[in-house]
Amino acid sequence: MTPAQSSLVDSVRVMLGPKAVITDESAIAPWLSDWRGRYHGAASAILAPEDRDGVAAILALAHAAKVPLVPQGGNTGMVGGATPPADGSALILSLRRMNRIRSIKPADGLAIAEAGVILADLHTAALEQGMRFPLTLGARGSATIGGLSSTNAGGTQVLRFGTMRSLVAGVEAVMPDGSVHDGLAALKKDNRGYDLNQLLIGAEGTLGVITAATLRLVPAIVSRAVAWIGVADPETALALLRRLESGTDRIESFEIVPGTTLSLVLQHIPGTRAPLAGAHKWHVLVEAVIDDPADEPPAAILERLLAPALADGQVADAVIAASEAQAEAFWHIRDSISEAERNNGPAVQHDISVPVSGMPRFMIEGGAAVEARFPGTEAMAFGHLGDGNVHFHVRAPRGVDSARWYAEEAPVVTRFVNDLVVAAGGSISAEHGIGQMKLAELERLSSPARMAALRAIKAAFDPGALMNPGKLVALAPGTRAP
Repeated sequence: MTPAQSSLVDSVRVMLGPKAVITDESAIAPWLSDWRGRYHGAASAILAPEDRDGVAAILALAHAAKVPLVPQGGNTGMVGGATPPADGSALILSLRRMNRIRSIKPADGLAIAEAGVILADLHTAALEQGMRFPLTLGARGSATIGGLSSTNAGGTQVLRFGTMRSLVAGVEAVMPDGSVHDGLAALKKDNRGYDLNQLLIGAEGTLGVITAATLRLVPAIVSRAVAWIGVADPETALALLRRLESGTDRIESFEIVPGTTLSLVLQHIPGTRAPLAGAHKWHVLVEAVIDDPADEPPAAILERLLAPALADGQVADAVIAASEAQAEAFWHIRDSISEAERNNGPAVQHDISVPVSGMPRFMIEGGAAVEARFPGTEAMAFGHLGDGNVHFHVRAPRGVDSARWYAEEAPVVTRFVNDLVVAAGGSISAEHGIGQMKLAELERLSSPARMAALRAIKAAFDPGALMNPGKLVALAPGTRAP
């Protein structure tokens, strides 16, 4: 621990109490690596305030002492965005103690939740009030509102409700110098210049620390139906989505899964089983919901729309979950893909988007191009076909040395994939953020105008480059952008 860090830790302990400081190495260790185990850092202390004023006090002290901080929530990110630097130059700022839901107002369709509130806990609290927060993902049991907001997370309901940027109606945040931005009021009109809330959403903690958010709620689901469908290819899957959308506005999720990926889940995740009897090259998971008991039942909606698709061959086979347990089993398959892949061996992940109409072709032709360029690899794409965002993963050849492949081959694969994405008019980061994983590729593939603007914003908010160093926009601590 450097003298500056030691002084900061002592000051925080005196000001906020012993619970606000963690220096035990065994307690710190689980928070020094990312969820995938790809990035590893070092930190001599975790600072854990219990409220906004505590965050403000810590940031003011850190700003004066020039000590970098890495904000951290549930540490479920996919791009190393919450992992401290390996040199130990930064301390971790944990928001997990800030786990209060300040209010839920069903009449307004709004909730105010602090940064450390776990997504699943918000789901439960909203449901008790007859409402729901319409964003979910596999890590809902540990992902936090602050992290989800700071990374502009997506999930499986973006098709209908959009990303966190659409669902956050207001933001409370502490700026790098310790000053407080109170933007929690959910104003429909506000033309006071630059939108600070929107700048902070998706900034990955590089411009300040989100301490609470005002979130949009919708009425709780009265009933849902979940179907698992076998199709020939992604083009057919997209045509099916358009067919479903023309017949109802109740389709909330539409996920595509290749047969090879389903096999991976069945192999590595205990208790999973194939939803359909036959083998299919591609699968689709669809969920329809209603929030009014007078509406057509969602199972009837899916039966009405899938029957003609089965009759004319657009759908090869389909099953609608006969119970809530079966519906959960279908979703468990989808939510377990990343875990199954992690258990299977080395792979490089790409969270990409291209225009929706071009995504089916990209999934097929992009995968073929990768496998031809890198013999022995297996490319698979799965995810949110309806919003043009899939997770394009490339598995290493069997038997390779993981460390060597990640160090030497994976970066070359990533450059190749990202070049394909840009050529297709897409983005190399659809919902996971940039973190440290995509830092160099963002620089390589972005226009000078974009990078100059990003650096200028970073320098204006955080001229000392103390907030989450080495993520999103790299500025050396203590320097200013030109």
